[in-house]
Amino acid sequence: MRKLVFDIETCSYPFDSLSDSQKEYLLRYADKEPNPEKRQQMTDETIRYTSLYPFTAKCVAIGMYDVYKEKSYVYYESAQKEEWISEDQSVNYKGMNEKEMLESFWRVADYVDQFITFNGRNFDVPFIMLRSAMLGVKVSKNLMGYRYGDIHIDLLEQFTFYGTTRKFNLDFYCNAFGIESPKSKDISGMEVKNLYEAGRVKDIAVYCSKDVHATYQLYKIWEEYLK
Repeated sequence: MRKLVFDIETCSYPFDSLSDSQKEYLLRYADKEPNPEKRQQMTDETIRYTSLYPFTAKCVAIGMYDVYKEKSYVYYESAQKEEWISEDQSVNYKGMNEKEMLESFWRVADYVDQFITFNGRNFDVPFIMLRSAMLGVKVSKNLMGYRYGDIHIDLLEQFTFYGTTRKFNLDFYCNAFGIESPKSKDISGMEVKNLYEAGRVKDIAVYCSKDVHATYQLYKIWEEYLK
């Protein structure tokens, strides 16, 4: 069985680039807030969370780990085609545009039997499926199918027993199980936009590879002790 661990990093478009009706819809609650200070806080939070929606954001990195081949790959946004390998030779990085990233991902996905994510059903999978449709890229597999099957193992669902217990973020689970957390490198998912705006897309790609590695380590614990 060919298994693939994957994770994505996303970044929102400038808020002003959205249509007036889209901005009005997103800010409908903030605009009703009478307190100016609280209204500004609500507005800032709304804009910050646009990085999580496929209609207001884009993929800037897709990280994958082929369990069978024991190899990691990260596609990241780049204006020009480029490739490089991490210093320890464990991760291959490829720069391309978003549409090419998605096309490459679905080509790989076509040969995969099982996908492993952390919070993938709630975020990663619907995001890349909808972004693919928006960019005219054909999805090769429906990873939002039967929730309790073996095609897509969402570790957040597994470690909460499908929402029965409280959810924690990846960093929290990593610390609990003695796994090196991607956050220990002073980068978190919500800081991706700042890195992107600073032109540090390669740093985002490296962070994405750390996320994938941590997810795989957590998967091994699930497979050995909880499956």
